[in-house]
Amino acid sequence: MDSKVIFLNKDKIKSRIIYHGLKRIFDIGAAACGMVILSPLMIIIAVLIKAEDHGPIFYKQVRVGKNGKTFKMYKFRSMFVNADRMLDKLEEQNDVEGPMFKMKNDPRITKIGHFIRKHSLDELPQFLNVIKGDMSLVGPRPSLPSEVINYTDYDRQRLYVTPGCTGLWQVTERNNVGFDEMVQLDFTYIKDASILFDLTIIIKTLKIIIFPNASY
Repeated sequence: MDSKVIFLNKDKIKSRIIYHGLKRIFDIGAAACGMVILSPLMIIIAVLIKAEDHGPIFYKQVRVGKNGKTFKMYKFRSMFVNADRMLDKLEEQNDVEGPMFKMKNDPRITKIGHFIRKHSLDELPQFLNVIKGDMSLVGPRPSLPSEVINYTDYDRQRLYVTPGCTGLWQVTERNNVGFDEMVQLDFTYIKDASILFDLTIIIKTLKIIIFPNASY
């Protein structure tokens, strides 16, 4: 068996009550502060999105969270209106291997969308998801239902924990690796999760917002 293969103990993860409690308290406090501190920036982004094509400012998408529970994830709209309808025509141009779609030069992205995606600013409305409890600040990338349908039982271990706004994949390899490598990074995080590890990832995320890595 490949030495990189990681199997997680779901019962052990659930038993870490103190860690999960502290993580939840930190999530609520940090997300609330983030919304207040970054509100001027969020207002500017909202105005620019509206000014470009007069379409909706926010984009809601169904994602799969902990234990397979679905929720609506909020983002600043970075694509043209009705961009989802164009996906079928673009799937053959997927730049990422596995049940996940990523396209480096996606023609559906708006001008302001390119900027906010590069700097991960389109994710800022997810602070609301964190406060609601759908997401955590740090965790695996929340999956689309269409992706989860194609998951193996091994891949489904990603759903043992609450998905995050950022994670180990985002601050390391990001789009430089395929789906399988992303899963391995998620499992490494889940296995070694701690408050210190979370803070380290958040600090690296702040750096990436200023100096983007392989984001698109």
